Amino acid sequence: MSVRIVALVGSLRAGSHNRQLAEAAVKLAPEGAEVEIFEGLAEIPFYNEDIDVAGDVPAAAARLREAGAGADAFLLFSPEYNGTIPAVLKNAIDWLSRPYGSGAFTGKPVAVVGTAYGQFGGVWAQDEARKAVGIAGGKVLEDVKLSVPGSVERFATTHPSDDAEVVEKLTEVLAQVSAAGQASAA
Repeated sequence: MSVRIVALVGSLRAGSHNRQLAEAAVKLAPEGAEVEIFEGLAEIPFYNEDIDVAGDVPAAAARLREAGAGADAFLLFSPEYNGTIPAVLKNAIDWLSRPYGSGAFTGKPVAVVGTAYGQFGGVWAQDEARKAVGIAGGKVLEDVKLSVPGSVERFATTHPSDDAEVVEKLTEVLAQVSAAGQASAA
């Protein structure tokens, strides 16, 4: 059985280092696991209960929910915007948290990692994302962490998949998420 890990990237920027980190995760997925980066977070409208109507959910949100429903685990990549989680990632969490009590996160393992310009690598945003996902019903893997500081300089000329330290740590994260996803799906 293959473990399907859905990756959500909280940055929409074309040259996003978090996107690059997610791309590295796709390449480094352990045997028996597949990491799929969800495309289209920018098209999802802000969560509004008035438009979350059974049979009439906006198409982009429905695609997100479908991807989430088919996931065995989630891996969120969060930069830090003004000390907290980016709106696009929070919006995805909100859509996946519903319907209440049976949203796509419910009971599934979720890890949050990322990179940011600052000296702590976005830990505040990652902590906020863990909190939101936990409230949304996800089984947060609290001990699975990776915060890469100084992204602007560190990845100015190097892709994260070419950074030996990042590859080593990301490989460990993927092994843990994969194992949790496999256990959860069993």
